[in-house]
Amino acid sequence: METEKCIRERRSVRRYAEGRVSEEDVRAILEAARWAPSGLNNQPWRVAVVEDRDKAEEVAACTKYSSIVAGAPLLLAVFLDREVSYDRDKDIMAVGAFIQNALLTVHSRGLGAVWLGEILNQKDRVREILRVPESYELMAVIAAGRPGEEPEEKPRRPLDELVLQHF
Repeated sequence: METEKCIRERRSVRRYAEGRVSEEDVRAILEAARWAPSGLNNQPWRVAVVEDRDKAEEVAACTKYSSIVAGAPLLLAVFLDREVSYDRDKDIMAVGAFIQNALLTVHSRGLGAVWLGEILNQKDRVREILRVPESYELMAVIAAGRPGEEPEEKPRRPLDELVLQHF
């Protein structure tokens, strides 16, 4: 899929059809995500792949969007590894790039996903559930699977509202 088309057509998918995401798709998503840029190439992201339904239910209990999390056949819990972090702001942006690469790859493979941030209210609990080190800080959970809905296109603000100056 052409990059710009993929960017424009990607939507947040919150309902999923039955069936697992193939191991090939999971590897492709993670492979693309890891090529995100990061300051000093420190690659501060870490990810827990959750396909186990019981574990997904535990994670789902940590958010008001529990039906999305529980209904997704694949969860990617994305963490910032504070032990390799050299500049928090830059590293959080790098994790955002990792997440965007993952979302675009999900879409390019005919799957759907949504970036969940509200779950950060329970980030310590999620870290405990997934048994990851305390030095890992939850940045987001991506819920993914085969789309069980076709989300509508939402309007974007015109460029003249976004561009402050053009020299």
